[in-house]
Amino acid sequence: MTARILVVDDIPANVKVLEARLTAEYFEVDIARNGPEALEIAQQGACDLILLDVMMPGMDGFEVCRRLKADPRTYHVPVVMVTALDQPADRVAGLEAGADDFLTKPVSDTQLMARVKSLVRLKMLTDELRLRASTSRGIGAETQLDPAALDSGANGAILLVDDRPSSAETIRSYLKHQHAVDIEAHPQEALFHAAEGNYDAVIISLELADFDPLRLCSQIRSLDRTRNLPILLIADESDTARVMRALDIGGNDFVTRPIDRNELAARMRTQIRRRRYMDSLRESVKVSVTMAMTDPMTGLYNRRYMESHLDTLLSDALSRERPLSMLILDIDFFKSVNDTHGHDVGDEVIREFARRLQRNTRGIDMTCRFGGEEFIVVMPDTDISLAIRVAERVRRSVADEPFAVQNGARFIDITTSAGVATIERLDDTRDTLIKRADQALYSAKRHGRNRVVSDAA
Repeated sequence: MTARILVVDDIPANVKVLEARLTAEYFEVDIARNGPEALEIAQQGACDLILLDVMMPGMDGFEVCRRLKADPRTYHVPVVMVTALDQPADRVAGLEAGADDFLTKPVSDTQLMARVKSLVRLKMLTDELRLRASTSRGIGAETQLDPAALDSGANGAILLVDDRPSSAETIRSYLKHQHAVDIEAHPQEALFHAAEGNYDAVIISLELADFDPLRLCSQIRSLDRTRNLPILLIADESDTARVMRALDIGGNDFVTRPIDRNELAARMRTQIRRRRYMDSLRESVKVSVTMAMTDPMTGLYNRRYMESHLDTLLSDALSRERPLSMLILDIDFFKSVNDTHGHDVGDEVIREFARRLQRNTRGIDMTCRFGGEEFIVVMPDTDISLAIRVAERVRRSVADEPFAVQNGARFIDITTSAGVATIERLDDTRDTLIKRADQALYSAKRHGRNRVVSDAA
């Protein structure tokens, strides 16, 4: 794993130690001697993780972290505070400032590398999601934070896996004022609940009596529905080796016993905020992909998606020697609708036409808006006679009932013409099929409209 780490510390000896440890693991290292210098480097997008000292002259680490997390250019960069301060209140202060983690000096190589590698993996995933979301939306440089980045991390749904009742109830009492906490003592049941429930995070005790908690972490990471669920571990102070192993296989964070309630609450909020931010990025990508495939006015597939997908359907039909047919439909005299009633009414007519088209075609048919008032239906495993019957059904559904527009204040008589084509030769292509259906459509229009014509007619 390679990444660029920014080390921020005003003491040269501390910098040299961290630099040596990181370069030995093949990380690239940048150095900042103070807060303003760190902010400048981070804002240039040149780092994947920041190791930030707290006690620095002028601007301390807490203030640097707050500024990083308030800037849309650097919000997503993980920050690990590295300091000699070792009180729970200090860790809480760092987490409340927006830090992703908090390491106390002297930091062991094992702890340092486990934290760095875990957070770098998270940063790489975040970068990929941010790139997909921004590219598909056509967004350039970010100027404001994603609303999900401002989430408080409160009102979460948490699954707690702990088979010691007193411990479980104590942990729940620490969190219940901000979150809903479900307790599950049986790990296998916990895995089922995690997959079926809509949880924001899961807490796993490393002291389960009859089950390996690391296996539960691994199982949660292996399921699609829980792959991105944050995992926070509860460990004894002496259980460093298992904590590091848990972080390596997918755990996100840990709290040691005796548990400080404020630190637990702060770490939980951090994990939930991060989860919601990542979910927001994924949803943005999903919406963008949907928008790239569909026509915004009708919700049908668009021409670009139809053309690319038609090639696959056509190839499959030819290789299996199965029929495939196509309808091209056009709203008759649509220009006069726009000219007489206005383009807003014309838009209503197109949307209603799309609804009737969908109601009268099958789930396996690919229905798309080809452009303007023209629509295409691709029908797998459908011969010419069945395709003609479907086209007639669509034509009747359009012609038999006037279109209600302007909230039912007016009704307009609409008809449609359709051209039907089917595979005829082994060398048929997308273009030849569309051309034959289009020619049949023009024939329907020449012979009076409001009719269906096949290219075999």
